[in-house]
Amino acid sequence: MKKIAVVTATRAEYGLLSPVIDALRAYESDDLRIELIVTGTHLSEQYGMTIREIETAGTRIDRTVPVSVCSESEEDISANQAEVLIKFTRLFAGSRYSAVILLGDRYETLAVAVAAGNTRTPVFHLCGGDTTEGALDEWIRHSITKISYLHFVTNEDSRKRVIQLGEDPARVFNYGSTSIDNILHAADMTRKEALESVGLPDCRYAVCTYHPVTMEKGGVDGQVAYFLEAIRRFPSIQFIVTKSNADQGGARINALLDEAEPEIDNLHVFTSLGIRRYLSLMKYAEFVLGNSSSGIIETPAFKIPTVNIGDRQRGRLQTPSIIDCAPDADSIAAAIRTAMSKEHRAICREVVSPYGDGNAAARIAAKAVEIVRSGGIDLKKKFYDL
Repeated sequence: MKKIAVVTATRAEYGLLSPVIDALRAYESDDLRIELIVTGTHLSEQYGMTIREIETAGTRIDRTVPVSVCSESEEDISANQAEVLIKFTRLFAGSRYSAVILLGDRYETLAVAVAAGNTRTPVFHLCGGDTTEGALDEWIRHSITKISYLHFVTNEDSRKRVIQLGEDPARVFNYGSTSIDNILHAADMTRKEALESVGLPDCRYAVCTYHPVTMEKGGVDGQVAYFLEAIRRFPSIQFIVTKSNADQGGARINALLDEAEPEIDNLHVFTSLGIRRYLSLMKYAEFVLGNSSSGIIETPAFKIPTVNIGDRQRGRLQTPSIIDCAPDADSIAAAIRTAMSKEHRAICREVVSPYGDGNAAARIAAKAVEIVRSGGIDLKKKFYDL
């Protein structure tokens, strides 16, 4: 029997992988099995124990791999990677998957990819070729690309970069982003239902996520203080904030958000909203605020503004609906005022997403199954010279 593994370690990553998992499992048979492996912050109470969201959705979980998610220091990150490398090497050596599907650019994902490389397990990688110059994700993503055999990118610019990294164009496919699939199929709550689910009446609101900028030195306290000061300047807007990820500095950001919530009337902090609730809230928001990739990729498809703070997403393919600003309170506040203007909202209504048509998952699944069933994978890749 051929087996394809799909690995997820974080809530955001699972949101993008979920339509692929569903599409892949439509191909399950006596000779093909799709196994979902859950690890990382999904299994941590500190980060919302988001494995429960997967279970609630009725998605079959085949394996769990508990690992440390402490991320206070560089040593913590390296220790986590070492643990992931050892545990997944053991898992892949014993299970002998025909392929493993990985998404994105997380540090633990790099360790999973190395484990796959060490066990000669082919890696099919989603979301390679993007650039995020303000985050460690930048070099991690490109490293995973070089380990991977098959590449499912989200846009044409990224396809060209993966080929520029020496990957054969015959193994690089631009089917778009599964985030657009989710927008079409997962954001199905009404405005009233979405707001009631977070305990709010009908109101004007923004959806926010603020992550650490991992390529910048210095603490996050000042950055979060500016972020919160900007929120205070708009008391008529309710700010629904999802907590940061497990990057170095993320736990500190989350602690600062928890401290601030009782003191700021229009601040509402959640560990995780789940993909359906998060996207449904985004759909009706006045704007999206922060430095998450969702503000760059998903938000424009809803034709609403994004206020993108700082350099974390610098280099990503953007639409005119996105307003970039410096990470100080005055710049953030000015960008919010622009986002709420009639002129900018008119620009947003004309935006066309460069990230596909919402059918990425079906195409990714079909190609992945075709390649696995063909049995023609040769991991002795030649470097493709331009």
